[in-house]
Amino acid sequence: QAQLVESGGGLVQPGGSLRLSCVGSGIIISNFSMGWYLQPPGKGRHLVATSPKTGTTYYIDSVEGRFTVSRDNARNTVYLQMNNLNSEDSGTYFCYMGGIWGQGTQVTVSS
Repeated sequence: QAQLVESGGGLVQPGGSLRLSCVGSGIIISNFSMGWYLQPPGKGRHLVATSPKTGTTYYIDSVEGRFTVSRDNARNTVYLQMNNLNSEDSGTYFCYMGGIWGQGTQVTVSS
């Protein structure tokens, strides 16, 4: 059964950085576009970035220039590098690919 597993979340101070990972099993990530989504506490899930199989990644305005999506096809993994984090970046991050959602990883930005 195909699945996606996120990791790398945690507690970080404002201005800090985290790198999230999304590892695919039973699914070859190089064959799919993917998205990173954020669900803030008490709110709905929304798109953060989309990464096509090839081409330019799209970022929402609030993370443009701070977040970077990258792929390591050899590891079947997609990363979300998050820099200069602020409290509005807090929540559960999910990766989505090929109709599959990961279980999410929690990010808390707080001093």
